[in-house]
Amino acid sequence: MSRSVVIFTSFFSIIVFSALLGCDNVGNNNTICKNNPELCADLHKDSWCRYEKSDLLKSRLRLKHEQSPPGKDLYHHLIHLEKYNKCIELASGVQHILHPERTNDRTRAFGLSAQSLAELQVSTKESNDPYLVYYHWTRFNDQVAQAKILRAERLNLIDDIEILAGIASYFQKYDPAKARKVYLAVFNKSNGENFNPEWLLGLANTYQKLNDFEMTYLLSRANILMSENQVSEKSMLMLINGDTELKIFLDEHAEELVDSIQSGSYHSSKIRRILEKE
Repeated sequence: MSRSVVIFTSFFSIIVFSALLGCDNVGNNNTICKNNPELCADLHKDSWCRYEKSDLLKSRLRLKHEQSPPGKDLYHHLIHLEKYNKCIELASGVQHILHPERTNDRTRAFGLSAQSLAELQVSTKESNDPYLVYYHWTRFNDQVAQAKILRAERLNLIDDIEILAGIASYFQKYDPAKARKVYLAVFNKSNGENFNPEWLLGLANTYQKLNDFEMTYLLSRANILMSENQVSEKSMLMLINGDTELKIFLDEHAEELVDSIQSGSYHSSKIRRILEKE
């Protein structure tokens, strides 16, 4: 078999696989709507925003079976509803020439989802649940919510690493030492599956504000290894005054850090002790 045939076959397989994934989404949506029509009455009917619609329907189905939904589920439901609302808003602006009723249906869905989102935002505003408090702080810069979430962090009441990372990012501007502490707590609670490489940059920026440029370099290098971020190697080397021997040393530690994060062994690693060294 020629190389061109192999490439074509592989490409065709990718297309078919992608199409099947899309069909699975549609099938799941249809099944949910058939068995739970009340969950779909306000949503659009065509194939636009299929992934956002699918996530929202799964979230609604989960909430349907929960008598008192936990804050975490409501938080994720708010996120899914936001994404659906944003997507269907864009879709409602696309005019369907042959079937204008489809455009009207998307416009109707946008209005209803915007109303649902606003109502849920109002109903959760006074909540003391960390997830919902965090939502109102980050979405509306709610100062009452900010005070609640920072107090919860001081009392060690927050386990969610995304919320902790958000708090660490906030402290970067006002208290780098505190930001460092919270970021390191995030690292300790994370594993290869839930780790966001951007947190490495957050901690790198924190160390830079603390004038620790070796750690700034190490963490920036780890971010490069875990992501597709582009960087000026000249600027990186300037962080450590052009010391090429130190560069080799720090690059090795960056690789060790990435390996420990991806394997889920960071909490017991040697590199953890280096990062947490005062």
